[in-house]
Amino acid sequence: MKNCRSTAAAIAVLAQCVSLVAGHASFQQASKGATDFGTTCARLPPNNSPVTAVTGADMACNVGGAKGVAGVCEAAAGETFTVEMHQQPNDRSCTSEAIGGNHYGPVMIYMSKVADAAAADVSGLSWFKVDEEGYDATSKKWGTDSLNANCGKRTFKIPSKIPPATTCCYQVKVASTAAGQVPAGVKIPGAYSATDPGIKIDIHGSGFKEYTIPGPAVIDRSFF
Repeated sequence: MKNCRSTAAAIAVLAQCVSLVAGHASFQQASKGATDFGTTCARLPPNNSPVTAVTGADMACNVGGAKGVAGVCEAAAGETFTVEMHQQPNDRSCTSEAIGGNHYGPVMIYMSKVADAAAADVSGLSWFKVDEEGYDATSKKWGTDSLNANCGKRTFKIPSKIPPATTCCYQVKVASTAAGQVPAGVKIPGAYSATDPGIKIDIHGSGFKEYTIPGPAVIDRSFF
């Protein structure tokens, strides 16, 4: 990465399983191309229990996510990065559903610039959304269905026009030659309310036809 500058950035992945309420995230592994980082740079949750308090601090990096780990993965702006989620710890088998048991919902990926990925406190950070998949009314497929079809993996592009950054739920150091500002973001907690249409909803009811993904829109495509 010659001539690239790097500081720290945080990647948060939310797999929100919705029925009436209930946010559920069980991010575990990460990879970049052929490089499998495993759990090296992930702030692992203690279990796969849902986070139901959408206005609480655990929404950012799940329960216990405020505490960093030693490992930091490296990537560059403009590269693709893969995050991996499973309900069961260390079960990366494609024969097991990543998010099973009829837990349907959107998948959202946020990033946030921090000074030190391994030490950053996630409370009060500003996060910008870089990827999402909600509900396709035509195919009747959810973002979590795509996770299941891809062995729990979600690959997204790190915006090429963001300055050097470091992230914290997945602790990733992003190298970049770009100058300028980090995209405007939202606070987590703070971006969600228990009464938001994408949070409090009965997806099994006869009146369900479409779904509104919670939180802000993905950042402007000009950043990519």
